[in-house]
Amino acid sequence: MLSAVGIVSEYNPFHNGHLYQLQRAKQITGADIVVAVMSGNWLQRGEPAIYDKWERTRAAINNGVDIVIELPFFSAVQPSHIFSTGAVRLITAMNCRWLAFGAENPNIDYLKLIKNQPERDASFRQFDRPYASIFQDYLKKKTGIQLNQPNDILAFGYSNANFNLGSPLNLVPIQRIGSDHNQDKLSPSGLIASASAIRNAIHSDLVSEVNKFVPRSTFSMIQGQRPITWNDFWPLLRFELVEAPISQLHQIYQMTEGIEYRLKRCAIKADTFKTFLHLVKTKRYTYTRIQRLCTYVLLHATEAQMLNQPNYLRLLGFSKNGQVYLNQIKNKLKLPLITKVNEEVVKNWLQMDFGAGMLFQMINNKSQDYYRHPLIIGN
Repeated sequence: MLSAVGIVSEYNPFHNGHLYQLQRAKQITGADIVVAVMSGNWLQRGEPAIYDKWERTRAAINNGVDIVIELPFFSAVQPSHIFSTGAVRLITAMNCRWLAFGAENPNIDYLKLIKNQPERDASFRQFDRPYASIFQDYLKKKTGIQLNQPNDILAFGYSNANFNLGSPLNLVPIQRIGSDHNQDKLSPSGLIASASAIRNAIHSDLVSEVNKFVPRSTFSMIQGQRPITWNDFWPLLRFELVEAPISQLHQIYQMTEGIEYRLKRCAIKADTFKTFLHLVKTKRYTYTRIQRLCTYVLLHATEAQMLNQPNYLRLLGFSKNGQVYLNQIKNKLKLPLITKVNEEVVKNWLQMDFGAGMLFQMINNKSQDYYRHPLIIGN
């Protein structure tokens, strides 16, 4: 019987650091199969993926991932605790034994953090600071553990979600190596760079400099595909914010504390998305939260649509070994495995993902759901 290790990913794009994590996960666990639960066309920080989910799936499988499952939009474009919960649920649903993840400090006592975290209620809020920084300060005072690095924050989210689900997965934190997660420029030394630095180089037409930091299949994708940015969606977003009545904007998910008024005013003034972000930014609202709000505006996303738990498995692609594993577990799956998308499937399961895909399709002119079947890539 084949065993599987799960990885939560965005692969935006797949680079040498991801390859290292994948190889270490298999080495540590002895797993036969790697299952990646990957965000689709819109990402956790409220950004469009630089390349669509199919191109990123192909790159992942060409580099050792065996199965790619799409993390639904209503889990993918969320704060870290909701993002993590959705991903852990799907990895568990795929009968994985382990969950491997990168961490800046892999020896953190996650159980201590879990047992000392505050309740998420209205009393635990200040209006001059982001919730995340208040949360981190609280944990530091209670436990002495500083939780302020991006991968450590997600690692805590995965650990907390796994704990709340009854600990179905064995957790495998892997020491992150190479440049800092937030490093925005390529380093002349080494072979591992952050995804942010790689994307910045691509957007700056420095594609040749990316070559040594990504596998060959990723570099081919970069050479052959036009990168997508928020600038592509700015005209549509600006129109939505300017034209939509305040009462309509108020219904958008996480549109709280009257920020809809600020968004509308700034959309009228700003000529570019970058200028718009700077105008909207306050101590209370991070760039990430603003970008997620903007994504929700484009999709007219409501609380009822976004506060869902994943109840299906959308298969994007698999290797030959992945196909063997899928045949092994198909009768054990507790969630439906979606491999073919038609109008009925969209209506019953994929409304948010379909809308997010259509937005992307407007820019890259490639169908994202209809007429698409899982990629099958030999290895």
